[in-house]
Amino acid sequence: MIAEKNKVVSVAYELHVDDGENGKEFKEKVTKEQAFAFLFGAGNTLPALEEVIAGKKVGDTFEVFIDFENAYGDYDESKVAIVPTSNFKEDGKKNKALLKVGRVIPMQDDQGNHLRGEITKVDYKGVHMDFNSPLAGYDLYFTGEIVGIRDADPEEIDHGHVHGPGGHQH
Repeated sequence: MIAEKNKVVSVAYELHVDDGENGKEFKEKVTKEQAFAFLFGAGNTLPALEEVIAGKKVGDTFEVFIDFENAYGDYDESKVAIVPTSNFKEDGKKNKALLKVGRVIPMQDDQGNHLRGEITKVDYKGVHMDFNSPLAGYDLYFTGEIVGIRDADPEEIDHGHVHGPGGHQH
């Protein structure tokens, strides 16, 4: 079986970023035991990463450099916002445990799009949040191995993402 549309592909990888000054800096490691599973062809991973994985089989390795324009784009100041503290109240009270600098909170915009926002500051103006990807502005260098490929379930294809271990649960 090969990595192609409507297959669930699981990969183990190391990600390094090029910070422009110190060269390649280690960023993330995903082991075989905790492999990243995605529905191939559904737009759930970077197109350039999917392109290098296409046609590979279990045990094959991959290596790819992706410049920031083809990864998560440049850092965008317009994705930084101040959200009213009242949006984070629970039972009418400010949720202090939630409002910690550095915490990443899953949110939705008014069109229902899912976002992740990192709290950068909390003050009298509100909760300062950064909705940029943590990898925005970085060139990426992946090395990895295909650790699993299976046919996607019809429900996974319909939903456009993986269910079960390593994927999304409903």
